[in-house]
Amino acid sequence: MNERLFKYTGVAYATLIGLVSLAPFLWVLMLSLKTNAEIINSPLGLPTTLDFSGYVNALRIAPLGQYLFNSVLIAGLSTAVNVLVASMAAYATTRFSFRGRQVVDLAMSISLLLPVTALIMPIYSIVRGLGLYDSKLALILVYTALDLPMSYFILKGFYMTIPKELEEAAFIDGAGFLQCFTRVIAPITRPGMITAGILHFIFCWNEFLYALTLTTSHSSRTVPLALNYFTSQFAFDYTALFAAVVIVVAPSILIFVVFQEKIIEGLTAGSVKG
Repeated sequence: MNERLFKYTGVAYATLIGLVSLAPFLWVLMLSLKTNAEIINSPLGLPTTLDFSGYVNALRIAPLGQYLFNSVLIAGLSTAVNVLVASMAAYATTRFSFRGRQVVDLAMSISLLLPVTALIMPIYSIVRGLGLYDSKLALILVYTALDLPMSYFILKGFYMTIPKELEEAAFIDGAGFLQCFTRVIAPITRPGMITAGILHFIFCWNEFLYALTLTTSHSSRTVPLALNYFTSQFAFDYTALFAAVVIVVAPSILIFVVFQEKIIEGLTAGSVKG
């Protein structure tokens, strides 16, 4: 009886959390399919007809196509670099003893505690000094560095579950360091890399503050800025505004839904050593 009650309570709690999480997005999605008059007169009511003109107007008024392309390019390249650097750094600190290994762990741990806003001025000065202001490369490098500690610890926890005997056998067979990493370790740690990569991609896609600070032109700005930059143009077109919100938010939600099993698998695999 207690076990059944516990099961039903867990299901009810999970359902409640799911509804609370989905409610804002579903409400915005519903508003994007209404007319302006329906939004003003009945914001909580269902649409009488499905009106997709808001999406057409959003794409026409705002350069969402350019911003989407920028976001995909920046998030994709940053994710590749982030996972590559974090995986090799985590592998080195997990498998080898060298002077400064604890310093690397300490630096990564401290980086997790630093508020993002505290780094704006130093990063802005560095980007300006390097002549990278208002460029995609600046955002790629900044995003890679900002989320590097999180990817590092995700992958380090995963590497700690891999027996060292696998590498020893590879070294005995004549494999070098790079061959051992690419042919033995990387295939085993693929779930961890996928997890770190997806979480970093979502971080890049949704990041707003640094994209606003380090860019000024359409050629470099990302989708979160589309809503802020074109709010005045959407002031009297609420349907287009909510349609733009759906366009911006939907890709990150879709990516998480599609790869949620990989994310959970990667996070739980590194939680137990053995």
